[in-house]
Amino acid sequence: MSDIRVDTISAANGTDPVTLTKQSAAKAWVNFSGTGTIAARDSVNVASLTDNGVGDYTVTYTSAMANNNYAISLASIENSTNGADLYISNNTNPSTTSHILEYVLAGTGKYDVDQVHTTIHGDLA
Repeated sequence: MSDIRVDTISAANGTDPVTLTKQSAAKAWVNFSGTGTIAARDSVNVASLTDNGVGDYTVTYTSAMANNNYAISLASIENSTNGADLYISNNTNPSTTSHILEYVLAGTGKYDVDQVHTTIHGDLA
């Protein structure tokens, strides 16, 4: 059996990072605080987060997606048992550069959540 051991993988020019094109790795992801002043804990390919109001967030990508037909996965962690749901906004479709998340507490409206996680799979432009 052979091992491949490297410290750095670079593009053919020897300096640029390798572009993921034909792989299924996430093209963007973020873990952020959805309460108070929202802020990313960690992310890849996320240019900015916007707090649109209580329980309503926009995630904007650094590098655009090839089209609007990419897959979005969502998760959240909160410090209560309110039974709230996190979903993609039904008021706007995802665009090649962003998507809107809403966190809704059944019967009472939107709700800020402690941790919001979203992952994007698809092709970059």
